[in-house]
Amino acid sequence: MLIKNVHVNNEKKITDVRIENGKFTQILPNLSAKKGEEIIDGQRKLLLPPFIDSHIHLDATLTAGQPEWNETGTLFDGIRIWSERKQSLTIADVKQRARQTLLRQAGLGIQFVRSHVDTTDPQLIALQALLELKAELKDVIELQLVAFPQEGILSFPNGKALLEQALKEGADVVGGIPHYEFNQFYGADSLKYLMGLAEKYNVLVDVHCDEIDDPNSRNLEVLATLAYETGLKQRVTASHTTAMGSYNDAYTYKLFRLLKMANLNFVANPLVNIHLGGRFDTYPKRRGLTRVKELSAAGINVSFGEDDVQDPWNPLGNGNMLDPLQMGVYAAQLMGYQQLQQSFNYITYNAAKTLNIQDHYGIELGKPGNCILLNGTDFYQVLNQHAEVLYNIRNGKILAKTIPAKTEIHWK
Repeated sequence: MLIKNVHVNNEKKITDVRIENGKFTQILPNLSAKKGEEIIDGQRKLLLPPFIDSHIHLDATLTAGQPEWNETGTLFDGIRIWSERKQSLTIADVKQRARQTLLRQAGLGIQFVRSHVDTTDPQLIALQALLELKAELKDVIELQLVAFPQEGILSFPNGKALLEQALKEGADVVGGIPHYEFNQFYGADSLKYLMGLAEKYNVLVDVHCDEIDDPNSRNLEVLATLAYETGLKQRVTASHTTAMGSYNDAYTYKLFRLLKMANLNFVANPLVNIHLGGRFDTYPKRRGLTRVKELSAAGINVSFGEDDVQDPWNPLGNGNMLDPLQMGVYAAQLMGYQQLQQSFNYITYNAAKTLNIQDHYGIELGKPGNCILLNGTDFYQVLNQHAEVLYNIRNGKILAKTIPAKTEIHWK
């Protein structure tokens, strides 16, 4: 395949890209087509590596309103409603809903997804379903599964054993939710336990950490210390960390030193963080978002996720990563022109670091020929117009193609 006349990685220069035997072999201007080679004329549009969703809950996707709608919009009511809904899970149910969401994401340029899977289910039904789906869709999307104890590790009956069993069955990442444990001591102990599992099973770590507007919720410092002392560092991710938006600046200054030493990743979920955050405030009302701008400025890796697609925590969502990105740049005040131009990194290269897939991600010679052609000449235009993904290409083959809608204005 030869992709001609494109801006690669939002660079100003125009170049061509060749993919042979599923890998990038040439990235040069004015390449000549070989006999029988498939040619795509990029028409001076933007070519990026595929979008990545760093954080989603596929086990719960498309369950909004089941068994009831979350009318309060709080995290805690979402957990309560999901606790009821998961009693009726079946493998077929989970696979059907997750497949629908994943295929929609593929149509929107996503090829890599990290999904959290609830392990506070004695049967681990959702995990079994998503492990099956992961294998079935491996040629479409690379799916990482996080063993996620939604109702706690120490605060849920048999929570420790269930979490470990999920890793034995094939989960790629171990997770936690320390702020939801019964008390701060359980929270700290749960982090120590899950980090021990990460070392034992050689898996990555992604913790729902301090997803609450409580300035006294400080599990992040425990997680960062463990990441630093174990040497796991960049294999560890702190998701949400919305309490950081409520920390005082003196404490945060001290915390940032540790965060840089630990070299861990952060995932913000701007759509759902804004929706769920500040629910117990009157006014002033907090944004419910971590310090994305400050973390980025400090050289700490931050990526974005959609988090929830039509489930008890978010009644909306359609799998388009431009949605959380747009919300993120607004809420984090990353609205400078250059900041907007470079914001694609939150859902591409930064996210690849989070998923620890840099070895096979990116438009570089020798790497798998995975890329997306967007209907815009630069990322400012793409984000501003929510431009279509014209082609989603995986291993040098067209995975999805979009023909833009045409609008006619009947006015004289």
